[in-house]
Amino acid sequence: MMQLDNYKHEVEKTQNLSTLDTLEEKRKEIDSSSLLAIEDLNVSVEGKNILNGVNLRIKKGEIHTLMGPNGSGKSTLAHTLMGHPGYKIESGNIIISGESIIGLSPDERAKKGLFLAFQYPTAIPGVSIANFLRTAINTVKRDEKDKIPISKFRRLLKEKMKMLKMDESFARRCVNDGFSGGEKKRAEILQMAMLEPEIAVLDETDSGLDIDALKIVSEGVNALIGPELGILIITHYQRILNYIKPQFVHVLLEGRIVVSGGAELAEKLEKEGYDLIKEKFTTESRNVVHR
Repeated sequence: MMQLDNYKHEVEKTQNLSTLDTLEEKRKEIDSSSLLAIEDLNVSVEGKNILNGVNLRIKKGEIHTLMGPNGSGKSTLAHTLMGHPGYKIESGNIIISGESIIGLSPDERAKKGLFLAFQYPTAIPGVSIANFLRTAINTVKRDEKDKIPISKFRRLLKEKMKMLKMDESFARRCVNDGFSGGEKKRAEILQMAMLEPEIAVLDETDSGLDIDALKIVSEGVNALIGPELGILIITHYQRILNYIKPQFVHVLLEGRIVVSGGAELAEKLEKEGYDLIKEKFTTESRNVVHR
């Protein structure tokens, strides 16, 4: 079993015994150009507090990974970012390119450049992927009087599918109808490619995928990585990080980020699990309450 000291480097950089993540506080002081800023976010679901002061900042070109045990609040954060009505923001802020998106509807947030790849994409029988994508582009990227011409859309779709190494026949299929897990996730990545967001949140994109499907989906994500795109990968396991390399890794526990570090932190978690972190930070948070 790994000793607690192995985490000392990451912990000292990010958090003292009774404080929230100080790495993000330092970033606030020196960086005003973040695409996404999550500030002291507290969220409840059906009256139960799930997120308890989350702080995170993502700049252009950065890839961040948010990890944590089941029930830590990872998917709650993803759904809150996109404005799901079942998630109530008690306090805090979510800022995209300097503008708060609190109070905006999901489609308005998408227009601001935010994209969420769902853990469980929904099937839409009778609607082809091509028609769905054209509608999405016209809704998110175009003005009411400036719809994308069909010829231009087809060229764009062919270009993106070629980049993602996808057969053109895929676009004629109905959205996620009868799709395998890997096909559903590839459809999400194709949507991401077509919409060209500024911030992409991938909520457990690796969930339910075998190794071959995971490699294919990861190749698609890697094809889209660039200096203008910020990415937040939410995952429980390290395996997707074998193919998509983050610069920053954060651990969410009991609704707050307790440890941050580089890619090596994810590797340690894969080997050692979350037990030691749970023991350290849940115990400390209780001690702080009782002082």
